[in-house]
Amino acid sequence: MSETVQRHLKALELDKILHLLAEETACDAAAELAVNLRPATSLSQVKRLLTETDEAHTMMARFGAPSFGGLKDVSNSLRRAEAGGTLNMGELLRISMVLRTLRGIVDWRSKSEGVKSILDDRFDAIMPNKYLEERINHAILSEEEMADSASPQLATIRRKIRSASSRAREQLEKMVRSPATQKYLQDPIITMRDGRFVVPVKAECRGDVPGLVHDTSSSGATVFVEPMAVVEANNEVRVLLSQEQAEIDRILGELSAEAGNFASGIISGYKEAVELNLIFAKANLGYKMKATMPLVNEEGKIELKRARHPLIDKEKVVPTDIELGIHFDTLVITGPNTGGKTVSLKTVGLLTLMAMCGLLLPVADNSQISIFTNVLADIGDEQSIEQSLSTFSAHMTNIIKILEHADGSSLILLDELGAGTDPIEGAALAMSILEALRRKGARIAATTHYAELKAYALQTPGVENACCEFDVTTLRPTYRLLIGVPGRSNAFAICLRLGMVPEIVEHAKELVSSENTRFEDVVQSLETSRQRLEEERKEAQRQRLEAEEASRAAKERKDSIDAQAEREMEEARRRAAELIARTRGQIDAMLNEMEELKKQKNKALTAEQKAKLKSGLRALENEADPVRKKDGEAYVLPRPLKKGDSVLIYDIDKKGTVLQPPEKGGKTALIQAGIIQTRVPVSNLRLLEEKPVKKPQGSVTRSVTRANVRAAMELDVRGQTSDEALMNVDQFIDSAVLAGINLLTIIHGKGTGALRAAVQQHLKRHPNVKSFRLGTFGEGEAGVTIVELK
Repeated sequence: MSETVQRHLKALELDKILHLLAEETACDAAAELAVNLRPATSLSQVKRLLTETDEAHTMMARFGAPSFGGLKDVSNSLRRAEAGGTLNMGELLRISMVLRTLRGIVDWRSKSEGVKSILDDRFDAIMPNKYLEERINHAILSEEEMADSASPQLATIRRKIRSASSRAREQLEKMVRSPATQKYLQDPIITMRDGRFVVPVKAECRGDVPGLVHDTSSSGATVFVEPMAVVEANNEVRVLLSQEQAEIDRILGELSAEAGNFASGIISGYKEAVELNLIFAKANLGYKMKATMPLVNEEGKIELKRARHPLIDKEKVVPTDIELGIHFDTLVITGPNTGGKTVSLKTVGLLTLMAMCGLLLPVADNSQISIFTNVLADIGDEQSIEQSLSTFSAHMTNIIKILEHADGSSLILLDELGAGTDPIEGAALAMSILEALRRKGARIAATTHYAELKAYALQTPGVENACCEFDVTTLRPTYRLLIGVPGRSNAFAICLRLGMVPEIVEHAKELVSSENTRFEDVVQSLETSRQRLEEERKEAQRQRLEAEEASRAAKERKDSIDAQAEREMEEARRRAAELIARTRGQIDAMLNEMEELKKQKNKALTAEQKAKLKSGLRALENEADPVRKKDGEAYVLPRPLKKGDSVLIYDIDKKGTVLQPPEKGGKTALIQAGIIQTRVPVSNLRLLEEKPVKKPQGSVTRSVTRANVRAAMELDVRGQTSDEALMNVDQFIDSAVLAGINLLTIIHGKGTGALRAAVQQHLKRHPNVKSFRLGTFGEGEAGVTIVELK
């Protein structure tokens, strides 16, 4: 990146945002990526970057953030191992730590399986290697210690070392405890020199303790002697130590070779993890900024809603709305010093650059930002009392370079345009610069003090005034950007508030030209009207919100009442249906008992008794139905009901089939609704017209008689032989299939159970039978089989 572009990015303080981003990362490599992040200029690339950040933000909210803390750059070590080099224990442990981190990242993603994400490609590119991770951790305890369990040979060697060392110490401890030897020792202790056990002997007694001298104290008063009795044991220890080191080197070589075999996969996974760390750092920074994902375009349209400068304390910054490139291409911001003009300018530029880097923006939802090839800024500290020619020259030098690079895909930000020179010349030069930039098609935002530029913005199509709101009463800016309103300097009002003598201020007003006075009066009038309209708008919005809230609450209450009423009706219908079924079951049981009595005692019920029983059944059904009938509209059946007609039982919204139409002059019909047969008033029935079925050409239609329909509901095979019963069952099922009925009842009685077993065994093999079961209480229990057809 060129030094010029770098200067523009720094002027808009992007470097400070990137340092904040680096602080959110968990590893040095990701932090370095963050600091060196540069804006993308491709619309598709920016959209992908923002989508990745937004999805990471969503995943963090649902599942927390994955841990990237163990990521270290082990690429050099792995490439050296791949080339045949041997790694030390510290390098291998760092590789293991990276593998553990990669495995943790993949495990974290597995918790959210089923939730698709644009980040899945990155997660899928990370291949954990638990085998190598555990192999290293099993063999190495620390950067300086190999585990005994690293290999059987190492465990054996170390056991021999401990045994030989123990024998040597025993020999020396005998000498140390012996009164004959203690008088020659400086201290009754055992120590080590060059890996060999020795005892400290007084220098003058050197000849009294035979052995090898390995060291002398700094004062020369003590010599460290290896007694001859332990030389052999010490020699054995030294040999074993050499074997131990050779075995450790062998194990390290073996582990290094395995790490080298997986080098490319580990390095690739590490790089993807670093990229993911950066993406989740962006998401975390967005969370801290209370940021959202903006809409992105490449048409130069900027619409920031409740935008906040991210480097100003979020508790102090005042959100503002900023627009550019939609209704106008140039925005001229005017107003007093310290009024917030520069902050507004920087907010536009910085948020644009942040979006192009894939960062979420501290704006309200549905804000939009544009992608620009160049974001060029001339922003400096212009708050000093005096401005020298060198300052003006510096600004003009920057603007000349901006003019050279500006094009139709540029965002130009100019602070205090034309300042630092004669006001008349400065204003004219500022207008000329704006015209030149507009001819290039750039989007421009500029701040100024010049009244001439306010008039220029009012008179020129595509150029709009804006000002930062200033409270004259408190002498403090509110930092709200008011688009469409030119700013006032407020110099006279500020001086009066600060205590300047009124006569001086009044004389100053007299010195101002009449044109300027009229212009300021117009601006003041506009500002007064704006404030009044703003208050009225707020009041109207408040009333509208209250009305909407009241309407919403009323609708919710109505919906709640309707839903509650419907639930209560459904519950009542369900209980009624259960009560009717239970009542019918009791009466069916009574009828069955009477039939049994008739068979046993050869007695028959009279017609009068049966009629009375049926009348009692209807009375029970009517009394058992607690459901409030629906308010039915006036309805007349289009034709008399026939057996087999599909009807709707209106008050309970239940479909049924006519089993027996009303008799001449009768007002009720026998209806089959599910497994329940019941008599329903004709006035409560609605005829359902069946859609005609187109017959295939050449097919033969078999007629279904009323007897078939009746047979399709119930078949009684009691008293028949098995063969007779099965033949009748087949005919019964065939008729039901032709009639389009799929729920049948076969009455076989209880008896010995042989007929029931034969029927059910036959049903198991029948191609048209979907399932069957014994009847329940109220259906005939074990005396009937309920069949469901395919």
